[in-house]
This record gives sequence, C-alpha cells and structure tokens, in this order.
Amino acid sequence: MAGFKNIFGIFMLQMMVLALFSLHADGQGLKVGFYDESCPQAEAIVSKVMSNVMAVAPSLSGPLLRLHFHDCFIRGCDGSILLDTPTGQTEKFSPPNLSLRGFNIIDRVKLALEMACPSVVSCADIVALVARDVTVATKGPYWEVETGRKDGNVSLFTDPINGLVTGLPSFTSNITILKQSFSLRGLSTKDLVVLSGGHTIGMSHCSSFEERLYNFTGKGNNDDTDPTMDQNYIARLKLKCKPRDVTTIAELDPGSFKTFDESYYKLVIKRRGLLQSDAALLNDPEIRAYLIQATSHGSTFFSDFGVSMVNMGRIGVLTGSQGEVRKVCSKTN
Repeated sequence: MAGFKNIFGIFMLQMMVLALFSLHADGQGLKVGFYDESCPQAEAIVSKVMSNVMAVAPSLSGPLLRLHFHDCFIRGCDGSILLDTPTGQTEKFSPPNLSLRGFNIIDRVKLALEMACPSVVSCADIVALVARDVTVATKGPYWEVETGRKDGNVSLFTDPINGLVTGLPSFTSNITILKQSFSLRGLSTKDLVVLSGGHTIGMSHCSSFEERLYNFTGKGNNDDTDPTMDQNYIARLKLKCKPRDVTTIAELDPGSFKTFDESYYKLVIKRRGLLQSDAALLNDPEIRAYLIQATSHGSTFFSDFGVSMVNMGRIGVLTGSQGEVRKVCSKTN
C-alpha cells in the first residue's frame, strides 16, 4: 500500500506540473511587437545594453542564454528564476541554478527600461530578449521574440530539484528522462536536440562531468572512466580537471565556445560531448539523424534554433491580467 501511495503521489505531482505548463502552453497572449505602442524603443534599449555588455564580458553569453532555459522549465517563462528572498529559498539558490550568472545584467537592462517606460516591460520578457541578443552577439541566428509575458510571484527552492522529469533536466540525465522532461513542457524531440545546441557557447564546471573521468561506475579508482566518451578526450580533460575539483571550468565546445555554430554537434558525434546529457543524444535514432544533418551542407540548425526558442518561450506564460510587471526583477511589487 505504501508503494502504491508513493507511485500515486508521483503521478499526481506530474499531472499538476503538466496542468501548470499546459495552461498557456500555446503562448496565448504573446505576440511579436507587444510593446510597439506602450514602449516602442524597448527592444532597441535591450539590444544597446547587451551590445555594451558583450563588448566587455562575452563570457556571459552562455550563462545568459541558459538563464532563459532555467526560467522556462520551472513554472514556465515567468521570471521566477530572478526572485530573491532574505532566506534564499527561491529557484535562484537551488543547486541546479547555483552556476548561473548574469543576474546583474538583467537588473541593468531593467533599470534602463524603467527609465524609459516605467512598469511596462516584464522581467520575463527581458530574459527572453536577452537570450536572443546574446545569441546574435556570438554570431548566432536572429529570431523575432514574442513578448507580452507577465512576471510570476512564486519561486520555490524545491521546484528545480523536485523530480527527474518535473524538475530541471540534469546534466546526468539519460535520453529517456530528457525526452519526458521536454514532452511534459510541450516540446518535441526535435526541440530537445536543437535547444541542446545552445551548448555551443559557454562553460561547465569540472564537477559537472567529473564522474565521467573518474569513478564512473563507483569502483573508486581513477581509471574508472565513461566508456561512451572518447578516451583521448578523457585524457585531455584529466589534465585540466582533477578529482573533487569544484572551481575549474571547461569549454562545452572547445575551440569555439565563444561562437554560436554547429561545432557542438560535431563533438557529440565524435563522442566528445562534455556532459552525460550531451552524450545521451546519440542514443536516439531521430536525434542522431539530426546531429548528422546539422553538421552537413545545408544545415537548418540556425533557423531551427529560432523556432525552438520561440516554442520554449511559450511554456506556461502568464499574460493579460495574470501576474505583474515587476519594478525590480529580484522582488515582487
């Protein structure tokens, strides 16, 4: 009976999360140019601030792109990732989000927008616009961002870690869990592989993939490596990342981690995906076919990425009379 109750509880949790995400999964209320009348210079202001930021801190491109992912996958794209509390019990401080950076940049953009159009542009929309602008700044694709999101006022420390599927996808997730996680949020297998391509920019802490280099099966010795990873690549990574190293970072896409391109997919095909979730992409026929197409002449990755980012940006949005437009992104009004 106890086992049944546990399974039933997990099922009900997943149904509740599904209801939350599907409530506005189609992005109803969002549109391109939402601020054309209320704040016509909004996107130009965001673009100007981000051009200045990227000129001096290009390494923030990856973290700021990830910020949009982490926001949308928990409670939908409502800016809940930005909220603070005196006790630190919000999404921002949950373990999967501790490596995120760039919150001060969102605050900088918000301040510029508040000076031009007070209480008009939501923090959730700022996160979405910034994700597009840092992609463009790293020579990636441009896409029209749908806007009109409102900011939520709930942010819970436990949400990102509340279940393999309902929480944030882990860097150790297998392909089954990844597909379930994306499906729960109304995203397709193609969205999964396309959005994974965002790993073409940015870095990761050694601790995120240490087990692939040392003690992969729990034998407790340094020769216990992940057999699915290219052994020459493992040898190179071991020179950089030592056991229990929590400070060193490595490039997700060595050689072009500051440039948005297709090279990430080439690495995955060569079994040089840095994270287990990267390597997992090889374990699905549909995804494997896309990996090959994305690295071939006539690749549609750039255009596909814009489409999938729009799809992701529609997850669980608050629009109309729902939510609020925060004056300060780190706290509710």
